[in-house]
Amino acid sequence: MPQTLTTGDIALRLALAVAAGFLIGFNRSAHEHPAGLRTTLLVCVAAAVAMIQANILLVTTQNQEGHTLTLDLMRLPLGILTGVGFIGGGAILRQDGLVQGVTTAATLWLVTVIGLCFGGGQNGLGAAATVIGFITLWALKWAEPLMLRSRHGTLTIETSGEGPDEAAIETLVQGAGFTIDVRTILEQAEPMKSRCRLRLHYTVSREHDRPRELLEQVSSLHGVASVEWDDSNLP
Repeated sequence: MPQTLTTGDIALRLALAVAAGFLIGFNRSAHEHPAGLRTTLLVCVAAAVAMIQANILLVTTQNQEGHTLTLDLMRLPLGILTGVGFIGGGAILRQDGLVQGVTTAATLWLVTVIGLCFGGGQNGLGAAATVIGFITLWALKWAEPLMLRSRHGTLTIETSGEGPDEAAIETLVQGAGFTIDVRTILEQAEPMKSRCRLRLHYTVSREHDRPRELLEQVSSLHGVASVEWDDSNLP
């Protein structure tokens, strides 16, 4: 960082921080995600201001011989990072085995670091981080639905006396691309009826609802009284 800053230097750094916060925040707001335009813009500008303040104080903490005193000015921007870490932690929610808000927390962390880069005069590094962040949030979002994800689920089947046997059901399930991890034979709820539970493992993309297709195939078998699916992602 240069020891002296002109008004033009400060204006340029703030303008770049505003532009970066706006670019990333606009993407978040367009997809109706938390931490939208105003939040990311404010976080980025706040980080830049903290770094600019640390830069300005470098001059005031020098003695007459030009030697810098032991005052650690970097604690100011580091405190900003710590504070944003708490904000990001509050954005992460876990419910029914599903974790949400991790991308929001990572976005806040990114715009904070970008703001620190611009505030410290590292304009090239800040611009590169902005471009990478925007590509990650925008371009990769279109690729995510095509990525295969590992999932687990439980299939419970109740059959009548004329229903398919366990071997026929397992053949159908495996033919649909599911791997059977655990087989459980349940107590008969009614005479002449049997129930079994299969713990399944499978891969799926967001654009392909494989469990629903499996339920339709199993339900179409003669003698199947009911079919239940528990979409739990816990292994």
